[in-house]
Amino acid sequence: MLSQTNDEAMLKQIYKVALTESKAYPWLDDLSNKIGHRLSGSAGAAKAVTFTKQQMELLGLDKVYLQEVMVTQWVRGEKEVAYLQVGKQKKSFPICALGMSVATPKNGLLANVIEVKSLEELKTLGTEKVKGKIIFFNRPMNPEFIETFHAYGSCVDQRSSGAREAGELGAVGVIVRSMNLRLDDFPHTGSTNYKDISVDKRIPAAAISTNGAEELSKLLKENPNAKLYFKQSCQILEDVLSYNVVGEITGSEHPNKIMVVGGHLDSWDLGDGSHDDGAGCVQSMAVLEIFKKLNYKPKNTIRVVLFMNEENGVKGGLKYEELSNKNNENHIFALESDSGGFSPRGFSIEADDSNFDKITTWKNLFEPYLIHIFRKGHTGVDIGPLKSEKIVKVALQPDSQRYFDYHHAANDTFDAVNKRELELGAASMASLMYLFDQYGLQ
Repeated sequence: MLSQTNDEAMLKQIYKVALTESKAYPWLDDLSNKIGHRLSGSAGAAKAVTFTKQQMELLGLDKVYLQEVMVTQWVRGEKEVAYLQVGKQKKSFPICALGMSVATPKNGLLANVIEVKSLEELKTLGTEKVKGKIIFFNRPMNPEFIETFHAYGSCVDQRSSGAREAGELGAVGVIVRSMNLRLDDFPHTGSTNYKDISVDKRIPAAAISTNGAEELSKLLKENPNAKLYFKQSCQILEDVLSYNVVGEITGSEHPNKIMVVGGHLDSWDLGDGSHDDGAGCVQSMAVLEIFKKLNYKPKNTIRVVLFMNEENGVKGGLKYEELSNKNNENHIFALESDSGGFSPRGFSIEADDSNFDKITTWKNLFEPYLIHIFRKGHTGVDIGPLKSEKIVKVALQPDSQRYFDYHHAANDTFDAVNKRELELGAASMASLMYLFDQYGLQ
């Protein structure tokens, strides 16, 4: 058992290395600016696999390897076009196809528009009013929520389920207000889910920028019979082979007890995925980089996993769990970073009461670094499928106020990430990994 003084000294060293020696920011620069977007199944995703594997090999880890996984391949196609036809006038709007959406007809789609605020409002209209129309979902993220992920969760059903629900009522297309708290001209993509509806019955779905949504709503009130035109050429191709990238330091005392830290390597294609989730990937790699620089030999095996296909299928996370189960691996801890590279504020934790209480006893160690959030809650999509006899799951919680300004949009680029904030996040993750490695499951 280490002393409080030793723990304080170790955390101080972790933060020092993260803030003065880490390669996290240069790694992100390469991922973002040399490779670019990493849409699942794309050439960028393949390059990112090669790059991150090489970088982990250079760290001198005990093992670096790839896990094969078949992933979804959805391609955007030509730049999308949209305008409202009012008499002889055409008002253009910035839109982007939602991930996994089907295309419009080759010459585009022109139809009257019905604006609704929710799936429930849509259902009250019924088939008679919806058939042949384009449905415009225009429920904003609620600014009253201090936690912006709560605001996101309160309205993302429009994006994820809107096309499916509208199509079942006979609509011919869907336009969805971007999941964004500020007013700007960036449409935000993200997956829509048709579930088991056959491809020939799926309707095209696109996001409109928040400024565009405000203007479209205003024009429709003034011109209720105006018609909206939009065109997109996206398509789903055959699944292709890709990889999770894995690197680990073998435990010195309990090599069969595994602690995972990771993020998702794929990203949407509008920007370069610096916040979502290039930041989480390089922070996770930096955890092992910091331990190597400090010559820290963990008791348990610590494994970095860069998951593929989180954005439109979660096939990397599911494959990792499948292989873990097949190999009878025992995971005792999993930490995910997938909420952007902003200033760390704390951790969201999935654990039984005894382990949660144990983790909260470490709060005083984090106070000098302005980490104050230790609460139960959702942890991560990729570590979600992971099961072991007893496991603690944790998510890094950065400040969330600006995250949805960039999430799934063309401005999610390297210049939006602050070097120091990124490094502080990596240090916070490494510190929690160290403490859990030392004191283990309750």
